[in-house]
Amino acid sequence: MGTLIVYQRPDGQSVNGYLAEPSQNRNAPGVVVIQEWWGLNDQIKGVADKLAAAGYRALVPDLYRGKVALELHEAEHLMNSLNFGEAAGQDVRGAVQYLKSFGITKVAVTGFCMGGALTLLAAVNVPELDAAVVWYGVPPLEYVDAAKIKIPLMGHFAIRDTAFPIAKVDELEKKLRQSAIPFEFFRYDAKHAFANETADSKKLDFLQYDAKAATLAWKRTIDFLSTHLKN
Repeated sequence: MGTLIVYQRPDGQSVNGYLAEPSQNRNAPGVVVIQEWWGLNDQIKGVADKLAAAGYRALVPDLYRGKVALELHEAEHLMNSLNFGEAAGQDVRGAVQYLKSFGITKVAVTGFCMGGALTLLAAVNVPELDAAVVWYGVPPLEYVDAAKIKIPLMGHFAIRDTAFPIAKVDELEKKLRQSAIPFEFFRYDAKHAFANETADSKKLDFLQYDAKAATLAWKRTIDFLSTHLKN
């Protein structure tokens, strides 16, 4: 289990976060985990706990400042009220800087749904990052300046995703290919949020947990993080 902490953004403002640490290696590499549009709930804390069990110090910034959505319209309202540029350039960057203040040499960012879109924005706007893993989320492509991405990038996307259509992923991939970014995208025959084990409980047609796809995507993610953060 992790603990709630407070860290500073580059502009000096304070942000709450959930920090999960490995039981052994206190100098473990770091991973900033970016929430889905539901907020800092138990499910995303569980993602941080999972990464801690795999040997990483994982920090989830509380982007909604204590608010958590339980249903669709709440989530939409909270997400639409979020300043994405500030979230990536201040909240997420501050979390990366906080982890590196422990003497950690390498820190990655990963995020799901809304957090996947923010992961891409962080890859563009957070120079301290060392790697990024995107899960089924894409921001408006005009905000993805591929020339500014200098880190290895992995992406997991769902072919039957109606929230973030796979055609938009194809466009993103084409844009990234025009730069020298080392990236690898994987596509799964699944719906949106296929790695969220609570997705089916939301009773929304466009969400569906897929254990097989989730297991494969997590194996690829852990291998990727090990390669770029631990070696």
